[in-house]
Amino acid sequence: MRILYLDLDSLRPDHLGCYGYHRNTSPNIDEIAKEGVRFTNYYCTDAPCLPSRSALMSGKFGIHSGVVGHGGTAADMRREGPARDFHDRLAEESLPGALRQLGFKTATISTFAERHSAWTFNAGFNEVFNIGAKGHERAEQVLPVALKWLEDNGSSDNWFLHLNFWDPHTPYRTPEEFGNPFENDPIPEWLTEEVFNQHKKKDGQHSINDMNALAESHYFKWPRHAKPIKVHNDLRFIIDNYDSAIRYMDNYVGQVLHKLEELGVMEDTAILISADHGENLGELGIYSEHGTADEGTCHIPMIIRWPNGLKNKVNDSLYYHIDLAPTIMSLLGAQKMESWDGKSFHDSIINGISTGREYLVLSQCAHVCQRSVRFKDWLYIRTYHDGYHGFPKEMLFNLKEDPYERNNLAEERPDICREAVYSLNEWHDEMMHTMDFDVDPLWTVMKEGGPFHAKEYNK
Repeated sequence: MRILYLDLDSLRPDHLGCYGYHRNTSPNIDEIAKEGVRFTNYYCTDAPCLPSRSALMSGKFGIHSGVVGHGGTAADMRREGPARDFHDRLAEESLPGALRQLGFKTATISTFAERHSAWTFNAGFNEVFNIGAKGHERAEQVLPVALKWLEDNGSSDNWFLHLNFWDPHTPYRTPEEFGNPFENDPIPEWLTEEVFNQHKKKDGQHSINDMNALAESHYFKWPRHAKPIKVHNDLRFIIDNYDSAIRYMDNYVGQVLHKLEELGVMEDTAILISADHGENLGELGIYSEHGTADEGTCHIPMIIRWPNGLKNKVNDSLYYHIDLAPTIMSLLGAQKMESWDGKSFHDSIINGISTGREYLVLSQCAHVCQRSVRFKDWLYIRTYHDGYHGFPKEMLFNLKEDPYERNNLAEERPDICREAVYSLNEWHDEMMHTMDFDVDPLWTVMKEGGPFHAKEYNK
């Protein structure tokens, strides 16, 4: 078995054609979706970058791994302490470590570990390829490393390749010569002039006002970020450049897939396409950032094309991204690690059976301190530290009717809020009961003065 995991940073599912987007951003990704199962309600447990990938590879919620933010103790994985052996448990209990025990050659092509000093991310990989740009590389710089690895290893059996493209992450750095493929396409309908005028009144990290300040102080070095947003039509500058980054990246995804075909292994290779988190593009008045525990940030794509799996299917159940590790192990006929918090959705890929969860709890402790509950049509957000955004303690959105989180129904529907809080408390009690520590890292963040990026913003 060969497994290619395409980890596409900051990628929103609703900006992909296969998820119904009106722009042609992802023709190569869309073709893979036709050959596999597309999951529509798939979420990262912990956001943003460092907590999300730490959870994915360790198989644990941030409350268990200890990684819930980007700085301070919130960015450190819990230590095993006196019980630690010559090697730590992560060497075998990470996703790549578990695959190595099954005889897989495991490799990552990513600058993620260096970008966040997240060296635990490398645990279990036979090979680590870091081109040294700390997440500022473009797909054209990553591609040659990927193609060389596939030329050397692609025809062999039993490999797992984690391939990371960063292009949709700010700053948008698609080459100027790529142009704007979407200059004649409308921006999303919900971003009306009325919405724009409301957002202009908002302060906080990556509000329109903050983005304009960043355009002058930091982003002027990147032409696709240098323009201040003054009038409604200027929103096109953000949306077009985000979408152009996806289309640019998709071209290089296509070249990786072509290499598999050239090697004659395409049909026998499992292809997984996902992201670490999404990107707020107006939700909660935030643009080009992933700093909340909401739909824009935590909702991510997942497409699984498994050689003997279902084709062109859609699954609408609720899943965590930490469910992936036990799913892969189950698909390979192996047991999951006891330390993993996820559960397998093997039957959803092979038999079309819904194996989702009743509700999900989503966390964010890097820009704000929030925990959210995603259930039925609802998203409930509890804010413990607002990161200087002015968020209320409780927010409630009906995502079926209001997918862009414009109408906070918390005061109107206290019954739904109570249901969400009950689930949040149930989850928290279960998490604390099943851990060897008695401290929730969210409270540690609060004691250390609040979330890392909020402290930076408030200087």
